[in-house]
Amino acid sequence: MKLSIIAFLICAFSLFFASFLFYPKWQQGRTEATLSWDVSGYYLYLPAIFIYKDITQVAFLDSIIEKYYPTPDPQQVFPHPSGSRVMKYSAGMAVQYLPFFLAAHTLAPILGYPADGFSLPYQFAISFGSLLIAILGLWFTRKNLLHFFSETPTALTLLFITLGTNYLDYAGINGAMSHNYLFTIYAILINTTITFYKNPTLGKSLGIGALVGLAALTRPTEIISCLIPLLWGLDSKIAIQERIQFWQKRLPMLIGAGFFCVAIGSLQLIYWKYVAQEWIVYTYREQGFSWLNPHFYKGIFSYRTGWLVYSPILFFALAGFVTLYKKNRSQFWALFTFFTLFIYIVFAWDEWWYGGSLGQRAMVQSYAVLAFPLASFVQFIYKKRPWNYIFYAVCLLFIYYNLWLTYQAHRGGLLVVGEMTRGYFWKTVGRYEIPNEYRKLLDSHDFFEGERKDVKVIYQNNFEQDTTSTLCPIPPIEGKRSACLSQTLKYTPPYSFPLQNGAAKWMRVSADFRCQAKEGENWKMAQFIVRFMNNDEEVTSRMMRVYRFLNDNETKRLCQDVKLPRKLFNRVEILFWNVESDKALAIDGLEAELFNKK
Repeated sequence: MKLSIIAFLICAFSLFFASFLFYPKWQQGRTEATLSWDVSGYYLYLPAIFIYKDITQVAFLDSIIEKYYPTPDPQQVFPHPSGSRVMKYSAGMAVQYLPFFLAAHTLAPILGYPADGFSLPYQFAISFGSLLIAILGLWFTRKNLLHFFSETPTALTLLFITLGTNYLDYAGINGAMSHNYLFTIYAILINTTITFYKNPTLGKSLGIGALVGLAALTRPTEIISCLIPLLWGLDSKIAIQERIQFWQKRLPMLIGAGFFCVAIGSLQLIYWKYVAQEWIVYTYREQGFSWLNPHFYKGIFSYRTGWLVYSPILFFALAGFVTLYKKNRSQFWALFTFFTLFIYIVFAWDEWWYGGSLGQRAMVQSYAVLAFPLASFVQFIYKKRPWNYIFYAVCLLFIYYNLWLTYQAHRGGLLVVGEMTRGYFWKTVGRYEIPNEYRKLLDSHDFFEGERKDVKVIYQNNFEQDTTSTLCPIPPIEGKRSACLSQTLKYTPPYSFPLQNGAAKWMRVSADFRCQAKEGENWKMAQFIVRFMNNDEEVTSRMMRVYRFLNDNETKRLCQDVKLPRKLFNRVEILFWNVESDKALAIDGLEAELFNKK
């Protein structure tokens, strides 16, 4: 059996294992289900059209959220001045989900499940269909690479992308996200482009137009996929002249491709016109692009979700553009031009971290393109001893690292997607158990380890004079009163005491906390805040999310250690903020201590 076939089968099995044995999302509930968060928004067109016959108001969504809780709030739709509720996401994913949805909708009543669009058969069908799409994408990626590379670099490239990058997560576990489907669209588009220029036919040209249109219907910025067929093979002025002549002789093919692209893309325009009486509706509202200030460094190198921090094996793909330029220039310009524009668009988006994701999920579809420079680099180095052995060892390390990340994101719990910091990253990387105290580094870079000396208590407050406790649904922790946070009591007053530079190196602030129910959404969690003030000006502040360390019906003493700032300050304020939670929280025994490291 050919080496690339063996690699393909290993990759396909790995995706199957991740999807159906390691973490089957179709068996999960609420916001961990297949049809949750963004996916539920992509998918919403289908139940709206085929089940509830309500594409203009989407009134059924409220009951779906109450029953299945796919998202904390109905962010997938928003009210429009026309009186309708408009879908946030474009329709491309719904078009691609359609055959799997129809299969589930047929089988759900037969199997005894509600035909409501979100019961188990629908969850399973979208998960299984997404796995098939991923395997199809890998198959076409293999075919694409074999046009230009031998078996070994092709096989290794498939393994490196599948096992060594966050593609494993976004094809095998979160495969219903758009990135998996777009990866496959790009793989098929490249293959169709290659075969078209070898043997041009009307059918292939229409297929290219349809694929570009479907990519743009899925994510409008993917319209740049048209650069791949337009620039493919152009490596000189002579090639450009020949290409112009080529299209002059085949103008109907070019027009047909454009027609199919526009026809598929226009489905979104038709929806907007029908629902909102406008041809164009900007559905992301407050979100947008900073074209003059793209977030390259944060998007690529930050510990929060930096692309190469979480998929470092793709450093070799970037290096491979050099070898691709030298050895396969006819592919280089199309792929490099596309990728340069693609990465610019991805990181010009203001929400550059793309929500809670393992690394940069928005980059995943580009791996169908990056497979070429990665294979080029592999082909360059795999016979160069001893460098090839070093290369293999590094790649095995990166594969292990990616498997560790994937495990921690779904089973281990150490990877807190979208919230990672430098300090927390280096305290956890490669580990399977950590002290719970390390989670403080998710909120602050100040963290004390070691023995304390010169400990001095400088502030205490038992809140016995606090009048808000009478409004608290939680009984006092100690004495007659405790401070309280609730849905209506969002803030405590700032508790202030004098302090100046040089008093010590560190300060520990601690308090007792009691809750009835844990707040699970980190952006809603109550915050324990320490502010250093110079008169009325804030010098710096630190905070800790309390519910990271509290469980249901638990009382616990929590502390945070902060370094005293070097900048001039003359007092400290401590306060508690219930950001967006409706959970009540009692606070007592507030204390501040100065200390130095022993």
